[in-house]
Amino acid sequence: MNRFQMASEPVSIETLRAALHLAQAGGFCSFEGWVRNTNEGRPVDGLDYEAYDALATKEGERILDEAMARYDISHAVAMHRTGSLNVGDVAVWIGVSAPHRDAAFRACRYIIDEIKHRVPVWKNERYLDGDTQWVACHHTHRPHEHEHDHGSCNHNH
Repeated sequence: MNRFQMASEPVSIETLRAALHLAQAGGFCSFEGWVRNTNEGRPVDGLDYEAYDALATKEGERILDEAMARYDISHAVAMHRTGSLNVGDVAVWIGVSAPHRDAAFRACRYIIDEIKHRVPVWKNERYLDGDTQWVACHHTHRPHEHEHDHGSCNHNH
């Protein structure tokens, strides 16, 4: 099983989480992205995700490799759904285990930000009024804390 997977059907979160329970890990952090019922004030009925799975998986694996190299983590896995999802469904899941919690938190944040910015997944929102619209994630890319001088305070990110 790849550490990063695209899934057309729901995936067992417990199975993904179990792969991260390692003896050397003292901390675990996960992120679940759910389909919400509104976007920019419009009531949403659900989402349709499309992806070129081979390319998406390759880029996802690259992101997990980067997280392993940048942070002191033991293991990381991630999953992104494709196909039709309903409000409340898990669309993306990330899990990170590490010797210490800070590395797990930071790596988890890095992974979700990079997935949303770099993995080729297209999102078509279905609205309650019957309309659909392809939407882009405009708020996804930001500098990561390892790229900042922690001694200064710059709020213009």
